[in-house]
Amino acid sequence: MTQKIGFPVWGPPGPPLFLLGVTWHAVVRCSLLPGLEGSARLLHLSSNVSNRRLDYCETEAKLALSLDFWTLSSENLIAVFPLDPVKENYVRKVKNCIFSVAFPTPFKSRVRLVAVSKEVLEDILDLDLRVSETDDFIQLVSGERIVFGSIPLAHRYGGHQFGIWAGQLGDGRAHLIGIYMNRQGEKWELQLKGSGKTPYSRNGDGRAVLRSSVREFLCSEAMHSLGIPTSRAASLVVSDDEVWRDQFYNGNIVKERGAIVLRVAKSWFRIGSLEILAHYGELDLLRTLLDFIIQEHFPSVKATEPNRYVDFFSIVVSKTAQLIALWMSVGFAHGVCNTDNFSLLSITIDYGPFGFMEAYNPDFVPNTSDDERRYKVGNQANIGMFNLNKLLQALNPLLDPRQKKLAAQILDGYPVLYYTRFRDLFKAKLGLLGERKGDDDLIAFLLHLMEKTEADFTMTFRQLSEITQNQLEELNIPQQFWALKMISEHQLFPAWVSQYLLRLKSNMNDSDSERRKRMTTVNPRYVLKNWMAESAVRKAERNDFSEVRLLQYVLQHPFQKHSAAEKAGYASPTPSWAKDLRVSCSS
Repeated sequence: MTQKIGFPVWGPPGPPLFLLGVTWHAVVRCSLLPGLEGSARLLHLSSNVSNRRLDYCETEAKLALSLDFWTLSSENLIAVFPLDPVKENYVRKVKNCIFSVAFPTPFKSRVRLVAVSKEVLEDILDLDLRVSETDDFIQLVSGERIVFGSIPLAHRYGGHQFGIWAGQLGDGRAHLIGIYMNRQGEKWELQLKGSGKTPYSRNGDGRAVLRSSVREFLCSEAMHSLGIPTSRAASLVVSDDEVWRDQFYNGNIVKERGAIVLRVAKSWFRIGSLEILAHYGELDLLRTLLDFIIQEHFPSVKATEPNRYVDFFSIVVSKTAQLIALWMSVGFAHGVCNTDNFSLLSITIDYGPFGFMEAYNPDFVPNTSDDERRYKVGNQANIGMFNLNKLLQALNPLLDPRQKKLAAQILDGYPVLYYTRFRDLFKAKLGLLGERKGDDDLIAFLLHLMEKTEADFTMTFRQLSEITQNQLEELNIPQQFWALKMISEHQLFPAWVSQYLLRLKSNMNDSDSERRKRMTTVNPRYVLKNWMAESAVRKAERNDFSEVRLLQYVLQHPFQKHSAAEKAGYASPTPSWAKDLRVSCSS
C-alpha cells in the first residue's frame, strides 16, 4: 500500500613525546500514517504474531532464508521519547523531541546491488546471504519498502562544526528504519544513508552518491577487520537517478548516480544528540535521553546512582581516547571530527572525506574543505579533547558543583589515557615486549625518519614485520621492502636500526620468528588507500563492481597476503596516476 506520506601525532602535551511488540506498532503506525508524506511502501511480510513467535523459536539457531518472518521494531525508541508532532516532511526547526517520523524516498530508476557484507547479514542480522538476492531485500535496502511493524525515524541533533556551534543539524539524508534484536540478544539499529530528504536536510537533497557510498561501505567494514570500533555496512545499492554534486567545492558541478548504504550500529547517538538539548534548555528531555543511553549501552553504570552522569562521562572519555589512538595506529584520519560525528559509544561513524595516510605526514588532511587543517591526522587527539569538553558542557546543567569538578578532573586525565594507549599500540607495532626506558624515543625516532623520507606509513610497519633481524643488522634491505629501503636512505637510519635491534634483544623468551609472527597480526598489509577506492569507484561508475568486491574481500583480511591484492598493487607504492588525487568533500 502506498503511504502518503599538535596533540601532535606522537602524544599529548605533557609527556615528552610527540540498536517487541508487533501489535502495539500496528496501532501506533495507523495513528501516524494519515498525515505522513512520502512514497515508501510497507513490506507486508507477515502480520500473524503467533506465527512470528513460532518462526523465531524454530529458527533461533539458524539463519533466515527469506524476509517473511524477519522483523524490525521502533518501539524501543518511540515508547521512551516524544516524537516531533509535525507529520509533514519539510525542512524546519524542530524542538522538544529526539526523532521525527520520516519515510525514505525511493529511487525512480532501476536499482542494482553493488555489494553486501556476508558477515553483517549472517552474524548480526541473522539473514542467510541468499536473502540478498531477493526482490524483498533490494526493496528494503533501497528504501522502497518498510518492514511492517517499524516506523522510520530521522534523528534530531546539533553540533560544533569546525569548532563553531552550528545549531540544528540532524539526519539530513538518513533514515533509521528499525531496530533488530538478533539471536544473541543484541540490538542493532538499521539506518539507510542517502535515502532522501528529512526535516533536517537543510539545503541538501537527501541523497548520497555512488562515489562516497563505495568509500563508506568499504571503509567501515575494513575498520572492523582492523579491530577498530565502527558502524558496519550491510549493503550498497546504486540507481541511475541523477544527483548533482560540486565534488571539490570549486564550482564544477557534475552529474553523479544516487546510492544508498544500509549501515548498522548499536546506537547512532552522538555528542551532538545531547548538545542540542542542552543548548535549547530541554533539560528534562536531556535527562531522559541520558538515562536511556546509560540503561541501554552502559551496563557498568548503575541507573540509580546519583553520579551516573559522571560515571558515564568517564567511560566516554576513556573509550574516545582509545578510539583515536587506534585511528592513529593505522594512519586513519576521520576528516570531519565535528561533535555531530562523534559517537557516544565511541565507535567510528559518519565516514565522509576520510583517508589513510600513504606517505607519513602528521599534517595529512583528507578533507579538501578543511583549509585551516583543523582535522589533520596529527591533531585528532586534540580534537577529541575539544569534543569531550563540549560533551561536558552539555552535561553540566544536570550536575551539581561537586560533580562538575569531578567531571572536569576526568577530562583533565584524557591526555594521559590517550598517550598511554598510543604508546602501547606502537610498541606492539614494533614487536616490543615489556617496558624499557627508551621505548618512547625509539618510536619517535622512527616516526621522524618516516616523515623526513616520506615513507609509506602502512608498509613501513608491515615490512618491519616481515624483514629478518639479520637483514636489518646487515643494513641489507631487499627491494621487496621498498618502504624500508626508502627510509634507509636517511643518514640516521643505521643509528635507529642499532637501537631497535638492541631493544629487541631485551624481549624475554622471544625469537625473531615469533616477533615477526606477532607483528604481522597488528600491522596490516592492506588499508583502503585513496587511490584504491578511486580505482574501484571509476569501475563502479561503469557498472563494473568487481574491484569493489575484490577490495571488500581483501580489506576483510587486512593482515593476510592475498595474490589478487598483490597483483592489483595494493601493497605497492602509490601509482603515478594517483599521486595528485584529492579526497572528495561532497557526498
